[in-house]
Amino acid sequence: MNHTLGHMQEVADGVLVYVQPDGGWCLSNAGVLVSGGEAAVIDTAATERRARALRAEIVSLTGAVPRTVVNTHFHGDHSFGNFVFTPDAVIVAHEAARAEMAVAGLGLQGLWPGVDWGNVALALPTLTFRDQMTLHVGELTAELIHPGPAHTTTDTVVWVPDRSVLFVGDIVMNGATPFCLMGSVAGSLRTIEHLRSYGARTVVTGHGPVGGPEIFDAGEAYLRWLQQLAVDGVRAGLSPLQMARMTDLGEFAGLLDSERLVGNLHRAYAEENGRAPGVALDVAEIFAEMVEFHGSLPACHA
Repeated sequence: MNHTLGHMQEVADGVLVYVQPDGGWCLSNAGVLVSGGEAAVIDTAATERRARALRAEIVSLTGAVPRTVVNTHFHGDHSFGNFVFTPDAVIVAHEAARAEMAVAGLGLQGLWPGVDWGNVALALPTLTFRDQMTLHVGELTAELIHPGPAHTTTDTVVWVPDRSVLFVGDIVMNGATPFCLMGSVAGSLRTIEHLRSYGARTVVTGHGPVGGPEIFDAGEAYLRWLQQLAVDGVRAGLSPLQMARMTDLGEFAGLLDSERLVGNLHRAYAEENGRAPGVALDVAEIFAEMVEFHGSLPACHA
């Protein structure tokens, strides 16, 4: 795979998606809403170089300087590029995303010190919401909705009803292994069921190609399989790492970043043992187990 910069594709009138192949670690997608000379951006890429390329592409294609940025969650691969869009843009996110972003800082960079992150400056959301809010971009209307714990406890989905396009962040991914370590397996399943009810024709995931509602089927299948692994592993007295090592990935073997199974099992075990959805786990320690499972640091081509 040639890990080039992204490419822009129009998925509906005034709705664009910037897809960064191949959708692996830190190669996240962005969305653009354009109408009446106004533009809004959904997520901002991981590195300075990628964020500046995204902004340049938007201005070149639309002639509009984005006035709003929406972060789907706090992870740096979706928010480190915020600073490239300020001070022109207001940054919008769920209130918990702002709080988590402030705590996390630029810590993600420490996981992959070999990546050329550039001179990233943390730019926190300046406008936050609790449950939902409406964003108007020219004549386009987008609903920002917080679904509860799913990929993280800070997620926002963006629904553009007049175009039947749904941006789901990392709640589901297309061709990449789901990742619930900082969220909830059960919450992800509840959220997927709710997202289906929108009847979206186009589903834009945080990683991987644009698709349709079939993406929900694939994500749901993995998460239900994961829950059963947790039941079996807890019953057998195996640690999440031990369980991951003896698991045949089967139909999920082709998904990118399979080492996420270890982190996902830690979350699934916590829920199987009665812990609350989204309760904090030791992410650094669990990431180290993921590296051990993988045999080396997973590749990040950001």
